[in-house]
Amino acid sequence: MRIAISAADAATLVPDGASVMIGGFMGVGSPDRIINALVARTARRLTVIGNDTARPGVGIGKLIDAGCVAQLKVSHIGTNPATQKKMIAGEIEVDLIPQGTLAERIRAAGSGLGGILTPTGVGTMVEKGKRVIDVDGRDFLLELPLRADFALLRAHESDYNCNLTYRLTATNFNPLMAFAAGCVIVEPDEIVPVGVIPPDAVRTPGILVHHLIERPR
Repeated sequence: MRIAISAADAATLVPDGASVMIGGFMGVGSPDRIINALVARTARRLTVIGNDTARPGVGIGKLIDAGCVAQLKVSHIGTNPATQKKMIAGEIEVDLIPQGTLAERIRAAGSGLGGILTPTGVGTMVEKGKRVIDVDGRDFLLELPLRADFALLRAHESDYNCNLTYRLTATNFNPLMAFAAGCVIVEPDEIVPVGVIPPDAVRTPGILVHHLIERPR
């Protein structure tokens, strides 16, 4: 059994300037308590890797509002005008990555692969600066693995050994990111005894998890 820590303690583990993967899709599946704690400790210069920046005041959008983020690697920012304004003003550097490519680059990092080949972006501005590889007469872009210092995840359940389950659309980037970061910190909705979660229901094995956030009191 591992000892759960507070969200505030987790936030102190993430230094300014760190690269951070944050699970979630429009805020669904994002670890709100950890995000709130990062805002409270005035984190700065973070590189955030995620699907999107949700909306102002929601999910990763809270970090944008609080000035915690220097760089983004996301698939879109269209639902968050605050992100758009900061990008235009030069306050945040934004690397827009096609959603499937983003997921596969994270998966490649977690699987120990040297990259992926994808036709997405060939002949467009996405191709700029990347290697183009011919496979049987068809061009593919070589996209490199994407890793981070930390992965901040939201789970539905965790047992005392940190085996995790996710619910519905929260099963988005969370399981992938657990494999692709140096330190994995998880915020579960419930912590249950070992044995409550059936083995075949485990989506992320506990061996990948470094820290678990305690339930709110």
